[in-house]
Amino acid sequence: MKRIVEDTNPSGFDAVLGEKVMVICNIYIYTGKLVGVNDDHLELDDAKIVYETGKLDEGNWKDAQPLISPHRVMKQAIESWGLSKC
Repeated sequence: MKRIVEDTNPSGFDAVLGEKVMVICNIYIYTGKLVGVNDDHLELDDAKIVYETGKLDEGNWKDAQPLISPHRVMKQAIESWGLSKC
């Protein structure tokens, strides 16, 4: 069965404002509370850069280093994203 995802917002990020997200970019993974979105970037509070994930289903990052908050991630570098449990 084919599932079609309808997106009422072009970026989809507005729907998860205030939630903890994981953003997978070209080289690194970033995580934090999504507090802002515009045409160019996302703004994360309590942001971390993930150098080593470990097992994703365990719920903790093996090596995630805090970044100065707020931290901004350019949308053009994002490969995928989702809510984060870590």
